[in-house]
Order: sequence, then C-alpha cells, then structure tokens
Amino acid sequence: MSEDLKKIYRTVMDDHLPPQITIHFGDQKLVYRKRSWKIPDESSGELIEKGLRYGENPGQEAALYELIDGNLTLGECHFIEPGKGLVSAISEEQLIQSGKHPGKINLTDIDSALNILKYLSLRPAVVIVKHNNPCGVAYGSTIADAYQKANVADRIAAFGGCAVFNRPIDKDTARLINANYLEVVTAPDFEDETISILKKSPNLRIIKIGRIDRLAEYRQKRFVDFKSLIDGGIILQQSPLNRIESPDDFKMASAHYEGRLYQISRKPTRDEYADMLFGWQVEQGITSNSVIYVKDGVTVGIGTGEQDRVGVAEIAIYKAYTKYADAVCFRKYGISYKQLEAEIDRGKKDAALKEEIDKATSDAHGGLIGSTMVSDAFFPFRDGVDVAIKEGISAIVQPGGSLRDFESIEACNEARPQVTMVFTGQRAFKH
Repeated sequence: MSEDLKKIYRTVMDDHLPPQITIHFGDQKLVYRKRSWKIPDESSGELIEKGLRYGENPGQEAALYELIDGNLTLGECHFIEPGKGLVSAISEEQLIQSGKHPGKINLTDIDSALNILKYLSLRPAVVIVKHNNPCGVAYGSTIADAYQKANVADRIAAFGGCAVFNRPIDKDTARLINANYLEVVTAPDFEDETISILKKSPNLRIIKIGRIDRLAEYRQKRFVDFKSLIDGGIILQQSPLNRIESPDDFKMASAHYEGRLYQISRKPTRDEYADMLFGWQVEQGITSNSVIYVKDGVTVGIGTGEQDRVGVAEIAIYKAYTKYADAVCFRKYGISYKQLEAEIDRGKKDAALKEEIDKATSDAHGGLIGSTMVSDAFFPFRDGVDVAIKEGISAIVQPGGSLRDFESIEACNEARPQVTMVFTGQRAFKH
C-alpha cells in the first residue's frame, strides 16, 4: 500500500483538454492556447512533451492556458491584453530545471507570490508561498538578506515551498536556498554559477520569469476571474485593484456614533507608515478572512482563511509565538523547537533549554512588540483589536466601515502606549 501511494505522486497525467479555448463575451472573444514543454522523462531521461504534471491532486487532469488573442473591454474596464504573460508564458528556455515537472499547485503558488511582489518592486523582496498563501514575506538590504528573513519568518512552513524573488539570484542567495528544501525557485534572472549550485537539488523546479522586473506594470491591470460551481455553472468577476499605493492613501481612523466623533489620537510614525504599506500590500495575496502582523518589512505572524476575525487575530498571534520560538531554537541549537521538545521527552536534552526559549519568546511577545496589525476586513467588535494590543502592537491597518469602528478607535486611544490606526477604505477579500 505504501509503495502504491508513492507511485500516484510519480504518475504524470495525460490530459484530454483541448489545445485551444475560445471564450466569447457577447461579440468579443478571448483566445487561449494550451502550454506544454519538452522536458526529460523522469524514468528514461528522454525528452517528451508534457503539460502540467496533474491538478491539485494526483488523478486530476489539468492544463495551463496562455491568453494569445483578444482585447476585452466591458463597460469602462479594459482587461489585460495578450503579450503580458507571466506564469502562463513560461517557455522551455525559462524552465531551467523541470525537476519533478510542475503541476497546477506549483504554478498557482508562483502566481500568488507575484500578486504580492507586484507591489514590492522598490527594494529586494522575497515571497515564500505554500498552498497559495505566503509563509514569509520580507524586504532586505540584498536579495540574500530578503530570502533569509522570509525563510526565518516561518522556517517550518517554508519547507517544500515556492520561493519567488524580485531580483536576480546571486551565489550567496543560491547557497542559502541550497541549504533548505524547496519545491520551486523563481526569479527574473540567475547570475553566473548560481544554476550549478541550485541544480544540486535535482527535484527543484528552477524557473526564470523575465517580466518579474516589470511587475509594477500589473498593479492596475484587471483580469477576468473565474469561479466554477459544482453544478457546472460559473461566476465571473473583475479582479480587484488595490487603491493604496503610498502612505498618503491611508485615512486616519475616525467614526461617528450617536452624534459623537471618535478619532484616533496618535498619528503613525514614518516607520509605522512603511510597515502599514508593506503589510497592506502583502494582504492582497492572502486568503480571507485574514489578519497578519508585520515588523520592519518582514511578516511576523500570518493568519489565513478563518471564519471569525478575533479567531484569526489570535491564530496569527499563536503562529508568531511558535515561529519566534523555533527561530530562537534553530539559531541556538541547530534543530527545530518541536525536535527539541521530542528530545526532552526522550531524556536526550535538558528541559531547561526549552524553558529558556519559552521565556525569551514570552518576553518578546513572539516578536509582536512594535509590530503592525493588518486586517483584510473591518473589525465587527473591538475584541480583535484588544487581543493584539495586549501583545504590544503599535499600529493597525483595516478597511473601516464597521458600525462599531468607534470601539476599535477607543481601544487604540486607551492603550498605553497609544496605538495608531488607519483605514484603507476598501477591503481585500480573496477566496
């Protein structure tokens, strides 16, 4: 049985989807072409033509299509035109090493990372994604520094993930990557000798997407977003646009309630504005309901896909604590926090080691002191804000628009030290 289970992950699906798809929007049409690559067969090494490995799970046929013709305009919305391909336009030349050649999840992970990176073009930045949600996102002084910070932000979740870079990968970065286990590495380019370092991991998918250095052009371009229903129907929507492009686009939190005006007392500092902007940009690529915490251009805790807002705020706090403890443990002893716990249980390590890490984590509140809280939708009650304030956050970003916004404003003003808060005027749901 175990060998049968392993075999299904090695089985490449032959898909029976058409080579071309045409979608009509009234008298307008979009034409898509199925993509495939000539890549080495995993058994014989012979070059064979293959599309996607499989869909979300083995046994699901899947195909990748690139928009090749048509210019769609609906109302006043002009959708993205052909010739702007990113993931859908990956060529054989750009598929530098196919590894276990890409399946649907690998490519949608890259796309999810690009949806964040398109806002983070001014500095070296890295997004590490797993199951279409970021594990860690970071700015850095160099691309190697950004990768190191993104990886440490959630070292455990990053294992087997997809790392996407907005700058060419250099040798220092390649060596850092090679010390970890990743499924996919994507960058706009690879400097001399980096490919040979990365190819030491034969299953790693190494992909070059040259347009990454032009991602900022995609910020205001809409695409048609399809959602298929179990009855065969579909829902179409425009992709969202993020209106927050600079700190000037935020609005200081204020609300009227029962004839009284409630206003946030403290304005953000320059550094807080920087993290507010960074955090809101990262939020664009996270499954809702979500709450995240960021500090100094790095994600501290990421809570995704929950049903209630205070719950996801608490989950993100829990994750911040666990990731902080793991980072301290790995830095000190070269093993994960969970491995340390297991060795203590088996009598191989002194329990005092864990106690020391736990105290350091508690004292630092999991790295949350001075961080910025970012919520993709408004807080229906002040409880979501209160749980974060207890951890020492200094700033909050949220859309605003709740009937109880005044409660969240009061919570910030009552905090000691006071917490600042801004509204975005739009939510960032992503399902």
